[in-house]
Amino acid sequence: MARHKRSHRGRWLRLVIIVCTLTGLGAAYRFALRYRERAGLPHRSPVETSPRDFGLDFEDVQIPAGEYSLAGWFVPAAAGASRASGTTAATIAGPPTPRPGIVVVHGWESNRGRTFAHVRYLNAAGFHCLVFDVRGHGDSPEEYLPVNVPEFAEDTQAAVNWLAARPEVSAVGVLGHSMGGAGAIVAASREPAIQAVVSLSSPADLVRMTRETFEMAEMNIPGMVATPLAFLTAAVLLAPRRHSLADASAMVAAAKYRGPLLLIHGAQDHGVPVAHAGLIERAALETREPDDPPVDVLILPEFGHRWLYEDEDCRRRTAAFFAAALGGPLASEEAGERAAACVVERPADPAYGFGAVTSKTPPAAATTISN
Repeated sequence: MARHKRSHRGRWLRLVIIVCTLTGLGAAYRFALRYRERAGLPHRSPVETSPRDFGLDFEDVQIPAGEYSLAGWFVPAAAGASRASGTTAATIAGPPTPRPGIVVVHGWESNRGRTFAHVRYLNAAGFHCLVFDVRGHGDSPEEYLPVNVPEFAEDTQAAVNWLAARPEVSAVGVLGHSMGGAGAIVAASREPAIQAVVSLSSPADLVRMTRETFEMAEMNIPGMVATPLAFLTAAVLLAPRRHSLADASAMVAAAKYRGPLLLIHGAQDHGVPVAHAGLIERAALETREPDDPPVDVLILPEFGHRWLYEDEDCRRRTAAFFAAALGGPLASEEAGERAAACVVERPADPAYGFGAVTSKTPPAAATTISN
């Protein structure tokens, strides 16, 4: 009789556990759906500037990207910029010699105008530049399905292919910020035309980034719940386009990409903590052979998530890195110094997206880590 009662209580206990588990899973799934509704689509910010504002020649372009046409600006290198050999375009008869081009990829809820500072100093260093609006951003078509790292990567590939087809372009590198930085690494792991990548403030993977958003929203979810909830939420976010978590991971992509890679991150980044740069670096180094290019890391101690280009060393290292990796058009040191000397400023109204830097005074110090 006692055994029968224990068996009866055991069945009820199992039933209670099953009901509680299903209830918890249902609540978690509803949370993930709500998260996707609120965070899946970007709030569009208008493009408020133009290369014309800085006295630069440019073309308004439309970049084919599957069913989309992405708005962009192509900014050709200045005709008089020196080549690595020291000659100038003005002294050479015939058409100018092709030179490298850089695709610049903005971050979440940004647009091509807000990242144009990168174009300014890279153009000063002799590079052709292409800056464009990712789908659902700026002047590119509106989106109705979630946009995340895989879409940033796909649009980056489209921009790279468009730039690589230009006769004046000899090689293509990509510079991306935040989600655009993750998209740049993912694109480079798939697209051979990408010969060098600079990634700024990039999240290591979507699960970690989702977990960070819980903390930024001050949800105070216990760790034993927050981590599996972040996995579920990230998976639900990617589900409409049938992307996997690996498709949205800069770490996974960095392990596949074997080309030149420079990671730049602000130590005061509270949106995407600086530890993400270390995770991407380690993932990249794990698969590199001795003859592969190194993975370089630049940590800016006084900067947060955005406006890293205000640091002279950031501009210098970026331009020198591309010049060395892509073969000019200037010697690496000269390209770096020209970029460092270019005065750039953040947008006049910088209140959007992630932000951790409140001062408008650009810090001068930086710490460099190379491997």
